[in-house]
Amino acid sequence: MKSNIEELRKKYIHNPPEGMTSMDIRNMSEDDLLDMDYFLNEDNLFDDEAGVEGFYIF
Repeated sequence: MKSNIEELRKKYIHNPPEGMTSMDIRNMSEDDLLDMDYFLNEDNLFDDEAGVEGFYIF
């Protein structure tokens, strides 16, 4: 697992997300790095929210 985290760190150091620098990535904890990767790559995080297209309970 450590090698996967280091691969992620290298990926984001070479191409940091908008608003971050490579130094920010270097200083992130492993948990923070994994969380950031999850949220950057998760599709439709809020798809399961109430009020799905036209179905409402009043």
